[in-house]
Amino acid sequence: MIPALTRFRKFLRLSLLLLFGVVLSACQATMGTGPQVGQSVRVAMLLPYGSPNAGDDLLASSLENAARLAAAEAVSTQIELVVYPTQADAGTAAAVAQQAVAERADVILGPLRSDAAAAVGVAVANTNVSVLSFSNNASIAGRNLFVLGLTYDNAAARMVSYAAANGRDRIMVVHARNLAGEVARDAVRRAAAASGATVVGEIAYEFSQTGVVAALPEVEAMVAQTGANAMILTADASGALPLFGQLLPDNGFDTEATKIIGLTRWDIPAQTLEIRGLQGGWFVLPDPNAESAFRTRYQLAYQQAPHNLAPLAYDGMRAVIDTVGRTGRLGGVDFASGSGFAGANGVFRLLPDGSIERGLAVVTLQDRQIILVDPAPRTLGAGF
Repeated sequence: MIPALTRFRKFLRLSLLLLFGVVLSACQATMGTGPQVGQSVRVAMLLPYGSPNAGDDLLASSLENAARLAAAEAVSTQIELVVYPTQADAGTAAAVAQQAVAERADVILGPLRSDAAAAVGVAVANTNVSVLSFSNNASIAGRNLFVLGLTYDNAAARMVSYAAANGRDRIMVVHARNLAGEVARDAVRRAAAASGATVVGEIAYEFSQTGVVAALPEVEAMVAQTGANAMILTADASGALPLFGQLLPDNGFDTEATKIIGLTRWDIPAQTLEIRGLQGGWFVLPDPNAESAFRTRYQLAYQQAPHNLAPLAYDGMRAVIDTVGRTGRLGGVDFASGSGFAGANGVFRLLPDGSIERGLAVVTLQDRQIILVDPAPRTLGAGF
């Protein structure tokens, strides 16, 4: 077959899958079945083995190891884990998900990225098989598809409520003029409305070095005009966060009067902790004690450190084990009906709309060291 035609057909098929996924994401969790009495739970794990992206095979291996660690720790549930390589391709992920269902998978863990997760959710939508993806894109979640990654809504709810309770209730938001930045901005708006804080201003910048530099005078002017006592930077350490952290104090920004707040981890990579303008700022972390305990167990089992995303696979497997032990089923309703799970990064629960709520700690930077200012909860309160 002509290669160009093959690529076009593949693109068309994926586009249709994602189009129907928009409808899917509005749905609530589905009912499901489970393994028969005395049988093991067959878990299909969709991982980016064979990916053209550098590092994906190592990441896939770490995710697989973490899931196997959780399975090995199960007391009364026997797990049969079957790995399906996706090559980091959404069309391939959808195809192997259908293969896994045909081979009697009880549940699917993965895939990693949101385009593949959306395609898989659509591909198995007419089955009773739930998908616990490793994505953090809540817009794809719903019906049979869950996201396990930390979402902006989760981080914003924790961070804004803490800020408001501690006198930092006049918030300005600085975000990139792209989809991720706008999703984060909207999450802050919702969190402010729920916590009693006020969003006094918003600044969007072009996602580039020149865009960040151009935004600095606007930031100073907005603080002066609005009296903002907190500024949320939605960027992460691989984006504009380090540049803002370097340039804000150089331009006279008073980080005492206006607290800098983050919605992402500032500790990865660790060099971010050295940045002068981020000292004294607040950001969220998973439960440090739970994360440390998981890393220790993983290191003992595999003689190497886990990838930073490995806890997602551990948590997915824990959710499977605990849910089937509690209900005997693995439908979306079953995953979302409990009080939560004890995961590698602390307590979490899956919500009926397919999103996730994680118990998060609030930390600050002091002399380039992470200092805990508000611990992660050990349990989660009443559900949404």
